[in-house]
Amino acid sequence: MEKKNVKVLMVDDDKFLLGMYSLKFAQSGYDVDTALGSGAALNKLRTGARPDILILDIVMPDMTGLQLLQVVRDEKLAQDATVIMLTNQNDAASIERAKELGADGYIIKASTIPSEVIHVVERIHAIRRGGK
Repeated sequence: MEKKNVKVLMVDDDKFLLGMYSLKFAQSGYDVDTALGSGAALNKLRTGARPDILILDIVMPDMTGLQLLQVVRDEKLAQDATVIMLTNQNDAASIERAKELGADGYIIKASTIPSEVIHVVERIHAIRRGGK
């Protein structure tokens, strides 16, 4: 599968991280879109955005990434997307909740350098696609 046809929607409330990760994914050949926070992400998804990969931070103002994922599931948005949490939340409760909501992967920002994040996302997406 050609990466340029793979759409990534990255959701975070940190503009610097969004910029850095979106550059890394774009340099790796992905079609990248970003949303600064959960509200912007919901707006994009509700108005037709269909990412192949949805990457969510957990700690965000207004609505956490886990709450966002719950809404995405409830409203049947991005149903075919590989969902990956990219966060510094390393507690068992957050990881368990992400699994309950059907997240395909969970990456801890602090212990994964950006180039590794790309590789982990690619591996998780390939496994999910291969499992269909």
